Amino acid sequence: MGRSKKSPSQGSKTVDAPAVGPAVGSDFLQLDIGQAPPGGRIAWLAEQLRSAVADGRLPVGARLPASRVLAEELRVTRGVVTEAYRRLAESGQIAGRGRLGTVVVAAPAAPRGPARARPRSGPAPVPPAPATPVLAASVPGPGVFGSADREGVVEALRATPCRIDLSPGVPDLAAFPRTAWLRAERAVLAQVGPADFGYGDPRGAPALRRAVVGWLARNRGIRADPDEVVVVAGVAQALGLLGRLLRDEGIRRIAVEDPGSLGARQQLEYGGHSLVPVPVDEGGLDVGALRAGGARAVLLTPAHQFPTGVVLDGERRRDLLGWAADGGVVIEDDYDAEHRYDRPPVPALRSLLPEGVCYAGSVSKLLAPALRVGWLLVPPDRLDAVVAAKRYADLGNGVLTQLVLARLMESGDLERHLRHVRRRHRRRRDVMLGAVGEHLPGARVHGAAAGLHLMVTFDDGGPDDVHLAAAALERGVKAHPLSWHRIAPGPPGLVLGYAAGPAHEIEEGVAVLGTALRSLAPAA
Repeated sequence: MGRSKKSPSQGSKTVDAPAVGPAVGSDFLQLDIGQAPPGGRIAWLAEQLRSAVADGRLPVGARLPASRVLAEELRVTRGVVTEAYRRLAESGQIAGRGRLGTVVVAAPAAPRGPARARPRSGPAPVPPAPATPVLAASVPGPGVFGSADREGVVEALRATPCRIDLSPGVPDLAAFPRTAWLRAERAVLAQVGPADFGYGDPRGAPALRRAVVGWLARNRGIRADPDEVVVVAGVAQALGLLGRLLRDEGIRRIAVEDPGSLGARQQLEYGGHSLVPVPVDEGGLDVGALRAGGARAVLLTPAHQFPTGVVLDGERRRDLLGWAADGGVVIEDDYDAEHRYDRPPVPALRSLLPEGVCYAGSVSKLLAPALRVGWLLVPPDRLDAVVAAKRYADLGNGVLTQLVLARLMESGDLERHLRHVRRRHRRRRDVMLGAVGEHLPGARVHGAAAGLHLMVTFDDGGPDDVHLAAAALERGVKAHPLSWHRIAPGPPGLVLGYAAGPAHEIEEGVAVLGTALRSLAPAA
């Protein structure tokens, strides 16, 4: 009773307060909760924090206020702040650091081109329509979605700024097992000797090759010897090495799935190969069409075909292995094989015919593409040539990353991580399925049982998918048009990744796609 009460504004600062209502705010980023739309405080706060990370006001290493403190300053419940923090943590921008508190751990790359002018003081204005906010930089229009034959088109889109990225092929990078990785790295550094820092075997560190053999035996049914494994810088390098080998053997025409990965096609074309498209249907690659095409080698993704998501069925597998036994070269990209939800595992082709299949895999979709670690297994008569090509390419991968990965594989940490991300990916897939059903009525969904993406198709009279993707990008959402991954014409569609972003971004992103689709509809 004898104690004085603090005024509502004591200990806080309000900038550009609304004309009506109490002045409530925080010195931190000059946040003014009065600018939040009714019922949208969490989304507003999360967006303010993201903007501050993006424009450098909160650089990497910056510490955020304790949720209790910020909630008191903004006069909101603590749950509003903790949920906003959680959204940024899910997207990998902030992380808890124990007694250090919550800190910024990652920031997006600065967009190219001149930045928009910012006011000298006060918070950034809140966009009037949260579903389609204005981007921090001008967004390219349909130009970035050029011809699928244009070199570097995927990289051009990857470098284009956006608000929500639904591009396929990216795992949940926020789930990277930092603690397990650091623990393994410390153990490795405590054990390696001076000789381990010298030039090593171009095939890769023996410890990783042994670990890969165990991993493939447990998870893909492949029996191999460590001497058969060549560690590579991802599947992209595996394709480059195999392309050089096949070219030296006089094989310059390689069959590819249609639709199939644009990036893989570009990798082979860069190596001087001409491509023979082979259609894909619900049973996978059409082996009869492969025989008719006359190519002596084929690249395919039999466990989870990109982008359709189908599995090469039993009859096609037998036909393909018969084709390989007759002298054909099978290049098996074991794409997304680990990420399955509603179907049983399928064995790798390499497990059925080791002498006829060149097998490539990596941790790019399981851990992170930035690690640039994968493996290549080839038939014995081609092994020496592949090792020589690897030696002259780069003398071998960095050894420390190999040894850390080997320890993760042997300790069981990698399999624990796989179980963890499968649960996260399944939840996000379910969210995207619901959002597609709500916002893209009439679209058909393919490949939902496994992988990190969905393929959706529209009727032949549907929208031009390149223009649809461009319209979505203008609204801040990035996606791949299906036609990018086709050689022969086919129904329009989109390839949508769901693994990398949190659920609320997936829902919002697909809603924006629905808005973009309606904007392209002809006037009644």
